[in-house]
Amino acid sequence: MADPTGGNPRPATDRSAWRAQVGPAAGGDRAARAALYETFAPVVHGIVLALVGRQVAEDVTHDVFCSVFASLPRLRDADAFPGFVATAARNAARDVLRRRQRAPLAAPFDARQGDPVDPAAAPDERAAGRELAARVLAAIAALPEAYRETLTLRLVAGLSGAEIAERTGMTHGSVRVNLTRGMAQLRAALGDAVEERR
Repeated sequence: MADPTGGNPRPATDRSAWRAQVGPAAGGDRAARAALYETFAPVVHGIVLALVGRQVAEDVTHDVFCSVFASLPRLRDADAFPGFVATAARNAARDVLRRRQRAPLAAPFDARQGDPVDPAAAPDERAAGRELAARVLAAIAALPEAYRETLTLRLVAGLSGAEIAERTGMTHGSVRVNLTRGMAQLRAALGDAVEERR
């Protein structure tokens, strides 16, 4: 899945490309399942990340695909796959929250995992970048679920609005509204912190 050019690898989002893989994947075709995983894993991971955080996001993402592929023969319409997989991701994340027997996390992100800043930057710039990333992630975590999910898919997974709509089964209008309102709330929560970094 690594991009030899060093860019951010993103599978093709052509509806016909992934749609054609649903039938073979339902029949157990490994290549078709791998293609669907490659296309939809960023969405599932983003949804799970928005709800339960980095600590368990990888495991829950894997579990979601195991469940989705086991249930896939019951899916009647290939066009329903994006909504099917997004719903499975939300349900799996909510199951994790229920098992924790507490309210959704106030800050589900662990900003210490991974380094969101350029390692070639000066130490003070790296520290400031980490601090800003932690503030942004905490602010996103405090947003309503719908905004948190779409913003995580946009800002963390790097998906466009159209890709979010296609891969979650949401309408373009809903994605646009959630991103616009979520960004407005995020800007308000962060105040001038983002503007200072420009």
